[in-house]
Amino acid sequence: MVTASEDRIQAADFQAYPAIDIRDGRVVRLAQGDYARETRYGDDPLAIIRGYAEQGADWLHLVDLDAARAGGYTLAPLLRDIAATTGLRVQTGGGVRSRDDVARVLDAGAARVVIGSLAVRDPDAVLAWLGEFGAERLTVALDTRQDAAGVWRLPVHGWTEDAGASLDALAARFERAGLVHLLSTDIARDGMLSGPNLDLYRHLRAIAPGLRVQASGGVRALDDIAAARAQGCAGIVLGRALLEGRFSVADALSC
Repeated sequence: MVTASEDRIQAADFQAYPAIDIRDGRVVRLAQGDYARETRYGDDPLAIIRGYAEQGADWLHLVDLDAARAGGYTLAPLLRDIAATTGLRVQTGGGVRSRDDVARVLDAGAARVVIGSLAVRDPDAVLAWLGEFGAERLTVALDTRQDAAGVWRLPVHGWTEDAGASLDALAARFERAGLVHLLSTDIARDGMLSGPNLDLYRHLRAIAPGLRVQASGGVRALDDIAAARAQGCAGIVLGRALLEGRFSVADALSC
């Protein structure tokens, strides 16, 4: 039986989110979140972002990798340039650790702020921000790694520390509290071009059917986008495959 919340998700537009990860001012990708396994794709993020906008993108997923490790979001100037020159709506995060961080990133022009590690370490704070800023202004990122027992765990601090939390418990809690947008990356697939973990998104659909889930990690071909959409995801984050020209934003939007 399909619930009313599932009907709303199925009826809503599926979004493709081109992703730009920034480290030391450069566009990079990390393999499985490992800062020692970095591939560089250019020194001019805005040029790449403008290209995505010209291909028809509506949204951009922007990550501050330096801040993800050290805190202190640094991409506000780039956010302002994106708003001034592209018209893209941006969801962005990295190093968001406080209520004031959220406010500053929104003031700089973000449409949504992505909150990752803090959502795992201090979910009560994030639940309060949902009430203050509104569910449409926040995306919770529950990036996950499956342990030997098959439990989806939630590493934090740039995916380097195990916080002991489980995906099932937190996803259900945030859904009950009114969260709308959940981004979940299978860390084992991230940057590996091995295909998204459809079992993970099937699982999320079962335990928290009211969430609009964004798939992330492993996308390598247009068929992966179509498969994630068919699985009930509300969107998909596209990183390395776009940067390496395996398909275009326009191609992705046609799926």
